[in-house]
Amino acid sequence: MNDYVFSPPQAPSVEVAGHERLRFPVHRIYCVGRNYVDHVKEMGGTPEKAPPIFFTKPADALVHDGADVPYPPRTNNLHHEIELVVAIGRGGRNIAPDDALGHVFGYAVGIDMTRRDLQDVAKKLSRPWEVAKAFDCSAPSTALVPAADVPSCSKGAIWLDVNGQRKQTGDLSQMIWDVPGIIAELSTLWTLQPGDLVYTGTPAGVGAVVPGDTVAGGVDGLATLRNTIYAAR
Repeated sequence: MNDYVFSPPQAPSVEVAGHERLRFPVHRIYCVGRNYVDHVKEMGGTPEKAPPIFFTKPADALVHDGADVPYPPRTNNLHHEIELVVAIGRGGRNIAPDDALGHVFGYAVGIDMTRRDLQDVAKKLSRPWEVAKAFDCSAPSTALVPAADVPSCSKGAIWLDVNGQRKQTGDLSQMIWDVPGIIAELSTLWTLQPGDLVYTGTPAGVGAVVPGDTVAGGVDGLATLRNTIYAAR
């Protein structure tokens, strides 16, 4: 048996709704960019059925429902992006769209926190998005609801409020790439593993938050996610 230089950190995990002691260990976090028509337009793009944009966040970027989120360094324009989160319970590669939902363990509500000013610079210079997307505490999530308890992942309202004022609203049916399509395409690029989370894109209305703001967002049939932004020292 090997010894470690230091004790390995505990694996990031997400609660499972209705199961007090059961947790879902997280392997990787994948995210889909520009997956709602109105959001593509507000970001200056032209909606089309092109291959989805994928990027990743580290698993330890997770923030649990109700926890405070530190305002990250090196940004003056931190944005909220409310999203449906899909949890992979059975891995695979080159998964057929018709088989994709059979690989899903459950669903949650998440926020893809984004340093928009750093993303704008990265886009202009054709650089990767990691500094804009993959920072500490950039992936809030509710507990997972098992797939059998979710009526549909193809339609249903998705929304986000900041300090009680509605900022984002849409419907899952407005996704350019639906959940089976996302899983199928993603599995041609990576071998999906049990424990992967997929943030599936955000509707229009993204905007800035500042320390002291409380964000609350939800998807029909799932819990409401609530987090407060605070000024980190």
